[in-house]
Amino acid sequence: QVQLVESGGGLVQAGGSLRLSCAASGSILSINVMGWYRQAPGKQRELVAVMFSGGDTTIADSVKGRVTISRDNPKNTVYLQMNSLKPEDTAVYYCKAILRSITTAYPREYWGQGTQVTVSS
Repeated sequence: QVQLVESGGGLVQAGGSLRLSCAASGSILSINVMGWYRQAPGKQRELVAVMFSGGDTTIADSVKGRVTISRDNPKNTVYLQMNSLKPEDTAVYYCKAILRSITTAYPREYWGQGTQVTVSS
């Protein structure tokens, strides 16, 4: 069974940095795309940054220039380095992957449980 496990959230002061990690486990054959979304209280979940299998990335305008997404393919892990954090970055950050495993004929979407990021002013 495929699982996404996030780590690295926490409380940080404005201007600080955090590094989130998301590791996918299970009988994974290939990962089409993997990355991060976030949801602040009372708001819809939104894309933060994702990386496609070919290495292309999509990064939200709200965090562009402040975040870097990277991956470790052998470990099926994606990282989100966040710098110059702002209070408005406070949210639950979710890892998402679209991948194929030995139990699925087609790529499926998976979500992690989420990790809280709180930025104090």
